[in-house]
Amino acid sequence: MRRLQAVIITGMSGSGKSSALKAFEDMGYFCVDNLPIALLPDFFRLSEETAQANTKVALVMDVREEGFLTQYPLIFSSLKKDGFHLEILFLDSSDSVLIQRYSQTRRGHPLQPRGDISSAIALERTMLSSLKEVADRLLDTSNLNVHQLRKNIFDLYAPRERLDRLAIHVLSFGFKYGVPADANLVFDVRFLPNPFFEPGMRDLTGCDESVYQYIMAFKETHLFMQHLKQMIDFLVPRFKDEGKSYFVIAIGCTGGHHRSVVISRAIEEYLTKSGEDVLLTHRDIRKET
Repeated sequence: MRRLQAVIITGMSGSGKSSALKAFEDMGYFCVDNLPIALLPDFFRLSEETAQANTKVALVMDVREEGFLTQYPLIFSSLKKDGFHLEILFLDSSDSVLIQRYSQTRRGHPLQPRGDISSAIALERTMLSSLKEVADRLLDTSNLNVHQLRKNIFDLYAPRERLDRLAIHVLSFGFKYGVPADANLVFDVRFLPNPFFEPGMRDLTGCDESVYQYIMAFKETHLFMQHLKQMIDFLVPRFKDEGKSYFVIAIGCTGGHHRSVVISRAIEEYLTKSGEDVLLTHRDIRKET
């Protein structure tokens, strides 16, 4: 097993890659910004030779380097065949947010420093579409400030002792706020009885024991969990065999306060007992009902 494990931070310009790199640095990663893609194999091998123990590195690589998009497929593939763990973290934001950020900072876009920002963003999105498709992890920063982005990076990476183990992210959400873009599996649990309409439960969440017991007491819940566990048991080993780094299971209800939170907790407990690396997040639990 190689001692060197790497996260390649890439994505849309203005999506927060520099802030993400600082978060990795604060977690003890060796960080490099804008390393030329042609130097990556030598960098990996030199870092591997000088490493005293398992070493984690994070590198920002993007369209600022002219040859990155044409060379990364072959170089990334070659490094993986040599046994290096290479994980791609793709940061994205909506066009409107990117335009606003460029307007606030008054910086030019790397593709069109003196041109139209909207056209530059559209061009970059097209250029990065193939890379986004093969990314191990997508992170939408549209609604994140610098501090929230830092927390997201810490939540996703700080608990992971080894990046070459499959990390399973169980995420509860509310459909009224949109489906998570990075979900591998999405389950709608709005068929379960809603505690929102029960006396004394409206202002509680699925983290409260009374709500948890209420939802778990129904026959439908037990049948659903039985089928879901069977699917997870089937899929997880196959994602591991594929070498996948992340597997996101998203559970949604109407507002993301009650049913999705309870089911996500139950899944996280099941996976933890099975010895998996699990991260549990309740995306919309603090949003107003």
